[in-house]
Amino acid sequence: MNQVENKLKKLIIKAVNDIYSVELSLSDIVIEIPKDKSHGDYATNVAMRLAKPLKSNPVKIANSLKDELVKDTDFFRSIAIAGPGFINFTLNNELISNILHTILEQIDDYGRTTSGQGLKVNLEYVSANPTGDLHPGHARGAAMGDSVARIMRFAGYDVTREYYVNDAGNQIDNMARSLQARYLQRCGASAEIPEDGYNGPDLIMIADKLYQEVNDKYLSMPKEESLPFFRSFGLKEELTKLKEDLILFNVEFDVWTSEQSIYDRGLVEKAVKRLDELNMTYEFEDAVWLKTTLFGDDKDRVIVRSNGLYTYLTPDIAYHIDKFERGFDRLVNFLGADHHGYINRLKAAVQALGHDKDQLEIDIIQMARMIKDGKEFKMSKRTGKAVALKDLIEEAGVDAVRYYFASRAADTHMDLDLDMAVKQSNENPVYYAQYAHARVCSILRSGEEYELASNFERLSDPKEIDLLKFINEFPKVVSDAALSRQPHKVCNYIQKLAALFHSFYGECKVLDPEDVDLTKQRLALVSAVKITLKNALGLIGVSAPERM
Repeated sequence: MNQVENKLKKLIIKAVNDIYSVELSLSDIVIEIPKDKSHGDYATNVAMRLAKPLKSNPVKIANSLKDELVKDTDFFRSIAIAGPGFINFTLNNELISNILHTILEQIDDYGRTTSGQGLKVNLEYVSANPTGDLHPGHARGAAMGDSVARIMRFAGYDVTREYYVNDAGNQIDNMARSLQARYLQRCGASAEIPEDGYNGPDLIMIADKLYQEVNDKYLSMPKEESLPFFRSFGLKEELTKLKEDLILFNVEFDVWTSEQSIYDRGLVEKAVKRLDELNMTYEFEDAVWLKTTLFGDDKDRVIVRSNGLYTYLTPDIAYHIDKFERGFDRLVNFLGADHHGYINRLKAAVQALGHDKDQLEIDIIQMARMIKDGKEFKMSKRTGKAVALKDLIEEAGVDAVRYYFASRAADTHMDLDLDMAVKQSNENPVYYAQYAHARVCSILRSGEEYELASNFERLSDPKEIDLLKFINEFPKVVSDAALSRQPHKVCNYIQKLAALFHSFYGECKVLDPEDVDLTKQRLALVSAVKITLKNALGLIGVSAPERM
């Protein structure tokens, strides 16, 4: 919450208590900036919310509160009642402009909040199978997950970024057999890619690297005997490449957890045993079933098949037990749209283990279509026709791709128009945002001879006040985006802040040698815009260039 709203809420709470002896908390008071500027700087509906419990007319309550609040003439210029009981406040301009002191002192920390209260949160995202290049679908998950991690940390959450390496399933076997075939082909032997194998060019390059290292060492070895080697070598190379691509995309992880390690540590067997001890399983037709219907799932789920093999769900249960045992208060998984039906069974499993269902939250990330020259790129790792993340970065740049992905809600379908992403005009949202920052820096360079003001009583133009009020909203936007895990709220803020700055700059002369005092005050405002824009862009992993 910003300091102006915090002070306003406290004054309202005191007035309500003094008049009606009703205790309210800060969260009970809703403060908004009116869309119509004639309605003042801020507004509240508290009178309407009190009407029912007080059994009184909201307009009457509003007028009583107005009479009490208007006594604080240092804070308010005017208070008016509108409609069915809204209270509109016009504050002293100096009070609003004093936010500049905070921004210019905090700099890189401006916008940082403690709303997360140190809650330990595990964010798991991307988690693509290490069987080929990352594609734009993974890129959207990476951009979303990393942005959420940045925002939540800025809002005071204790965040761990985790990548779950799916290295224990059939797809890894298919990758190993595909690599083996590519290696044999490199040795000059006849070999076919398996029907469910991978045809991507990455395996051809890995096979060539392997051949350079070992020559034809594995050419005459029986395929089943050499397969574990190809599995191990392929996994290492694919993971190395995957990590390099993510770093190139400005995405890093704190923890990499191997699915195979979950098996090797005996955690899967322990998970089944634990569920059995909790009386959450039963046997039917030689299979072991988990009672997920007790927790809202549409049917019970098999965790051990009749042949003794585990289902896809079972190691996931063990993995989530491991996360909780590492001390996390909340687990957040970012999953692709094809996992939508998986949500209920996984949340039911968590409840079966005795955890609250809200301790596991799953955000669905829809696929993104890549559009170039009006046509869609098709993506398939198996056919080798995928658009690799690194190719996408080379085409449009990290900033453009990340901004586009972060600017839409994760659960909505989106198109990334590559032609627009590289366009240097105000039609391109990332260019518009970065250009605002570059223009700010240019102004500050031109005004280097002036010191920034320490008082701001002359900042009274409506364009200045609008800009100040909106800058003041940044900490609240950070807290809201962190709580809802919606980075697009930060992007929306960036776009509006850029627009307000351009509007201000179009009407207010910043550098005026004939009015040095006002120049210094406006340069302080411009500096605050620079700080806020840079911090906001950083939260979504986008750079803030000083020249463009």
